[in-house]
Amino acid sequence: MRKASLVAICVALLSPGLARAQSYPSRPITFIVPFGAGGPVDTLARNLSEAMRASLGQPVVIENVTGASGTLGVARAARAAPDGYTVSIGNWPSHIVNGAIYTLPYDVLKDFEPVARLPSNPYVVVARRDLPATDLKELIAWLTANPDKATQGTAGPGSGQHVSGIYFQKVTGTRFAFAPYRAGSSEIMRDLVAGHIDLTFDQAITALPHVRSGSVKAYAVTSSNRLSAAPDIPTIDEAGAPGVYVSTWYGLWVPTGTPQEAVRKLTTAAMDALADPTVRQRLTDLGQEIPPRDQQTAEALAVHQKAEIEKWWPLIKAANIKAE
Repeated sequence: MRKASLVAICVALLSPGLARAQSYPSRPITFIVPFGAGGPVDTLARNLSEAMRASLGQPVVIENVTGASGTLGVARAARAAPDGYTVSIGNWPSHIVNGAIYTLPYDVLKDFEPVARLPSNPYVVVARRDLPATDLKELIAWLTANPDKATQGTAGPGSGQHVSGIYFQKVTGTRFAFAPYRAGSSEIMRDLVAGHIDLTFDQAITALPHVRSGSVKAYAVTSSNRLSAAPDIPTIDEAGAPGVYVSTWYGLWVPTGTPQEAVRKLTTAAMDALADPTVRQRLTDLGQEIPPRDQQTAEALAVHQKAEIEKWWPLIKAANIKAE
């Protein structure tokens, strides 16, 4: 009897420690951002991290792992221990487009479990200030009358700007050249403002400051809804190219095999962060569109990612886009 009591006492003494060891999270969580500091993914990650810290009770550390159009950072996350402490925060290029143009050391579907669908950032069709066209219909007419003479800035083959331009050409029957920029959006917008290129399709978060300053002209938002941050810019449907929807959307993923308790807590923390009024206002001001709460879940991200692969992979492969 005494022996049984002693065992019971030992179990009681040890159980708080066992509970603590099993509790998630018990240490900082790392978000791997596959692009550079200051970019759209990094900006979103930093806006979410502080609000998620409050929900999780642990710091969320941002680690920028750059290179090869985001594939190095995503690969790092895919190889991480599936314990909930390494999270891949990515977007349409990193978790959709790259799968169609690169031979990847990971599978964007099989090697990751969805956690939460985050905001999206539709593209804005913008052009140099002195381009003759005053609206999108006139732009299409001008491009049609001047095939292969206009130049669109892109961040390189397979970039969001490049895929957007190819999609636009397919729908409108226009033809124009692509000018790749190694430095991406900042360099593209600089040359667009200077008039060295004619147009581009860029995320609202990048394009809107230049539109507001009057240094470039905006023709349409590649979305079915007008942006709260720029209600005067018509949708692509209203402007004359119905259905040309392009959006860099964002999400959170963890390595496959991560405990479901960790996935659930991360999902809840992300959704709570997106419900925070301060976070929502910051993201809205950046031109981000926050999905309804029932579309922020892990299940919603899984459905959306598969649908996007079915939409974009055939287009990208048919255009024979290859990584350089």
